[in-house]
Amino acid sequence: MSICKITLKPKEELRLLEGHPWVFSNEIDHIDGDIKSGELAYVYSSKQVYIGKGFLNTSSKIFVRLLTRGDEVIDEAFFKAKIMKANQSRIDLGYQNSYRVFFGEADGIPGLIVDKYGDYLSVQILSLGIDLRKDMFVGILVDIFKPAGIYERSDVQVRTKEGLELTKGVLFGSVPDDIFIKENDLIMTVDIKNGQKTGFYLDQQDNHNAIKPYVKGKKVLDCFSNIGGFGLHAAYYGASHVTFVDVSKLACEQIEKHAKLNHFDQVEVLERDVFDYLREPKDTKFDTIILDPPAFAKKQDSIHKAYNGYKEINLQAMKLINDGGYLYTCSCSHYMTIELFLKMLGEAAKDAKKVAQMVELRIQSKDHPALLGGDESLYLKCVILRITDL
Repeated sequence: MSICKITLKPKEELRLLEGHPWVFSNEIDHIDGDIKSGELAYVYSSKQVYIGKGFLNTSSKIFVRLLTRGDEVIDEAFFKAKIMKANQSRIDLGYQNSYRVFFGEADGIPGLIVDKYGDYLSVQILSLGIDLRKDMFVGILVDIFKPAGIYERSDVQVRTKEGLELTKGVLFGSVPDDIFIKENDLIMTVDIKNGQKTGFYLDQQDNHNAIKPYVKGKKVLDCFSNIGGFGLHAAYYGASHVTFVDVSKLACEQIEKHAKLNHFDQVEVLERDVFDYLREPKDTKFDTIILDPPAFAKKQDSIHKAYNGYKEINLQAMKLINDGGYLYTCSCSHYMTIELFLKMLGEAAKDAKKVAQMVELRIQSKDHPALLGGDESLYLKCVILRITDL
């Protein structure tokens, strides 16, 4: 079997040289050698300059996902070294109990996500090349972490674009329905089998903890609360009262459960639609409001509608904040860029007749590093604004 050599069209290598790891099918001029999905392809510029190599997939618009720009042998030792290096970087940053061990493209193995929840691992596989080597990766993870169990959460629609079926289940050991973890200083439970994403929103862990300066002795409103990460941290850091609002009955039950686990009694949980709740007249205002909605824009052509949705909730929230209070507002859609998000917040402040001062601009937690040149890996924005009256 001869090696697969891909030659790109003129100038299509520029994005790759800037750090992006994907080669799209429409960027290819011609292919020499044997083409086999899931196996290695060597990528060259139109001038025959070597760019890198990675696994190819003829069923995907992402034809090649680069693994290296060098000449390393792509084998089990290569992947093990990558995972160990990524994990050590998290340990060096202070993560211990629960964190993202490996973040796909950003850590150098496109399509592989690994999260650690105490003694358990949650794995998500998003590309064919990794899926074909699943047993090898399980062996690597068992060797490195000695986990009590590994659960696969490859039940996301993006797999269909790779020609892969959605799947989930135990890959190693046994996994309970609820796993107790430490998120910063709080006790939380994780449902790896059915919870959001791979079981938990680890990407907000640092942002949850960063709420400390904005809540002591304050009246706090946590909207789109999910299982309560922001509001529970607010309670831990001394908020006088925390109101949670989420449309999901299950999420509300989880908030109440976690409040009891952590011995917080200054909480109120409302099972409500956030848009409706924010628009309703109220006799009281809040000192700090948190907005952490789901992704309003999951594809580029929905960004206009999403922009209006983000503007509406932020505008209404600003009206409900006491003079000199804080808005802690997030977006997890990478299509809503930082520039666009800030533009929206400026318009919301103008329409709400408020002055907004940005005191912090944050991204996803440090265990979710953003790859420069790979815009998709920079998806979470968290902006903290001080809101004052005109």
